[in-house]
Amino acid sequence: MEVLTAAQAEPMQRAVAGGLARHGVARGERIVVATTSGAAMLTLILGALRSGIVPVLLNSALLADERAALERDAEPSLIVDDELLAQLLAGPPGELAPWPLARPMHYTSGTTGVPKGVWSGLLDEVEAAALLAEEADQWGFGPADRHLVCSPFHHSVSIRFGGGTLLAGGTVVVLGRFDAAEALDAVATLGVTTSFMVPAHLQRIHAAAGGTLAPLGALRSLVHAGAPCPPPLQRAAVEALDADRVWEFYGSTEGQFTACSAREWLERPGTVGRARAGRRLAVAAADAELDPLGRSAPLAPAGEGVVWCCPPSWGRFSYWGDADKTAQAWRSADGSGWFTVGDLGRIDDDGYLFLEGRRDDLIISGGVNVYPAEVERVLVDAPGVGEVAVFGRADERWGQRVCAAVVPDPGGPAPDPEVILGWARQHLAAHKRPKEVHVVDDLPRTSTGKVQRLRIAATLGVSG
Repeated sequence: MEVLTAAQAEPMQRAVAGGLARHGVARGERIVVATTSGAAMLTLILGALRSGIVPVLLNSALLADERAALERDAEPSLIVDDELLAQLLAGPPGELAPWPLARPMHYTSGTTGVPKGVWSGLLDEVEAAALLAEEADQWGFGPADRHLVCSPFHHSVSIRFGGGTLLAGGTVVVLGRFDAAEALDAVATLGVTTSFMVPAHLQRIHAAAGGTLAPLGALRSLVHAGAPCPPPLQRAAVEALDADRVWEFYGSTEGQFTACSAREWLERPGTVGRARAGRRLAVAAADAELDPLGRSAPLAPAGEGVVWCCPPSWGRFSYWGDADKTAQAWRSADGSGWFTVGDLGRIDDDGYLFLEGRRDDLIISGGVNVYPAEVERVLVDAPGVGEVAVFGRADERWGQRVCAAVVPDPGGPAPDPEVILGWARQHLAAHKRPKEVHVVDDLPRTSTGKVQRLRIAATLGVSG
């Protein structure tokens, strides 16, 4: 566990700025961050962003080949590992802007299973100041805050909350690898005032504390997101704090959509809230004509359809090196106006969004996105596999677990589930590996032959 104050973090960020400049990294270029998740990594990220250099953040669980492919795609000017970071922090300082001049670049696979970088470029001073102010206004970051960081810093939310707290003059408490007992100890002994947790974290704390979240009662703010929160767990959080101190939000790697207090959730069970400041939401058909200025949009039939968001200028993005995918996400060629990540929902008369279903290709396990197409491309080469479909099923601890339905290769012996699991261990990061393999004669399909992933669990007689 590490404790880092704003006063300690500022010279570390300046040292990073000076070190990156000495290595010839220019404003607008990218660096891959390949360091151990911890307080020093956060100062590296903030120091780069405040220098106008974009950190590319890769999941630390990726295998070497997976990381290498993304590093090649990102075309970084520098790869910073723990050894190089120590050298940067030991050098003379450089100049920093008062606020981050960019957003980090994260990779997301989307419906194709092919990872693509979410690129936002550089922000001008007005946009940079507005981005920082928006987060501070939404979550109330202040110098008295001590924020408990529970997720690694390749997660965007850890940077947003941890970095926002430091830039507001506060302190961060970094767990490193999440441990429920350590989290409870930090809250009890270090004066923690705020935290973000995925529901899996809350479930582990709930179990460690004997079926209650009461030890979190001193927090002024507890925010959760990343996966649907089970209603009993949400109510336990409300009992431990109160309905105005428990929040959730709905967003994606590409951008933020909503924020919702538990009070609003209790009044409208199932909602993920209303549009965040500076944004507009609409529910419309995927090919709808949307007002480019974001003033209005036609609703889809029965009020359900694809969820669209019109963000402020600092919320714009493109997919790195992929103009076609960018054009599919936006309703305008220049990356302005409305965008979607393909989720489905409805909006009530008061502007509250209700998600009717995540993209049918997306599995959220422990707050981490897993894209079936990416996993399927690996598993189809396992011995005995003729066809494979990856799907999610309910898991009390993680929200969903990754599962695979395998059709035997007609020209060979029936596949062995244990062999397939072993193949996954060799070729996939742990969060992508299926926890179950079911051998089936056929897969459920539409009339046009498309595999219906959402029907697989029911076909097998397991919980979807």
